[in-house]
Amino acid sequence: MPHSVYVIDDSAVVRQTLMHLIGGDPELVLAGSAPNPLIAAPALRKLKPDVLLLDIEMPGMDGLTFLRQQMAERPIPTVICSTLSTEGSAVALDALAAGAVAIVAKPRLGLKQFLEDSRRELLQTLKAAARARPRSAAAAAPSAARAAAAAPRAPVLHALSVNKPVVLGSSTGGTQAIEAVLTALPADSPGIAIVQHMPERFTALYAQRLNGLCAVEVREARDGDRLERGRVLIAPGGRHMQLHKAGGQYRVAVIDGPPVNRHKPSVDVLFRSAAECAGRDALAILLTGMGDDGARGMKLLHDGGARTIAQDEASCVVFGMPKEAIKLGAADEVVPLDRVAAEILRFDARG
Repeated sequence: MPHSVYVIDDSAVVRQTLMHLIGGDPELVLAGSAPNPLIAAPALRKLKPDVLLLDIEMPGMDGLTFLRQQMAERPIPTVICSTLSTEGSAVALDALAAGAVAIVAKPRLGLKQFLEDSRRELLQTLKAAARARPRSAAAAAPSAARAAAAAPRAPVLHALSVNKPVVLGSSTGGTQAIEAVLTALPADSPGIAIVQHMPERFTALYAQRLNGLCAVEVREARDGDRLERGRVLIAPGGRHMQLHKAGGQYRVAVIDGPPVNRHKPSVDVLFRSAAECAGRDALAILLTGMGDDGARGMKLLHDGGARTIAQDEASCVVFGMPKEAIKLGAADEVVPLDRVAAEILRFDARG
């Protein structure tokens, strides 16, 4: 049975284009559309769509305010449409914190052509969202006690993480999952390199937000950054990130190149590089996300003696990437999200 999609966007061009795209996919059906949340609300209560595609910047009631209300009343898996601006990126991240499962970044100009060009990615995102387990804002956010324990951050004297790097990948639902893991880690945790599927301009703001919540230092990776204890590096949107070792030090390379598994950054690019330079000394983790990015890279790490962990189905928003890794026999252990931080510390304590 096709997944039903409801579109809320104040642009008639966007609504018409999406109606055409969704109508052309046998796995999706357009439940309806509206130019703003005030008009949409009664229809949503009646139609109960499987997924909501929601614009952020609209007259009457903005998308973020509506999303928070909707998640409190009846959570619907929601994909956010946000403009590629600093302001739009910040609000879109607020929407992820409020329970949205994915972001579609759109330009201010050339919207119709952009939607046509991004057809495959957009439709796959909607299908994944329709299968997602929506989280309310309360469920998506870390507990107040956990956040309070993580801040303020005490100064950390970084020691080079020369033996035991941690590499982590995630996609749909991953922004909240990563936050849950990192806010549970102490300031002297092992260095972690992360690929989260996210558009350009979003990753820097996302890293800044995490940095304010966590005891570890979190920042968007720059080419040549060292992976050190107490530091988390997040791959920039629109760039791949690799791990290298030289002179006893692990560093990241931020590089251009074609998408891998339709993603840029790609988890497989990071994992394959870790398999080459770290081998059995690494810990690889795959969290929630659609598709199979990272599964084959994790298999390489597993076969090379690295420790490998996949998030379990019950705690995933979308059980795609971890499922594919498990099917390949790439995961040593399958654990719920609330155990991942403890597994990182257990790995670090092995000496």
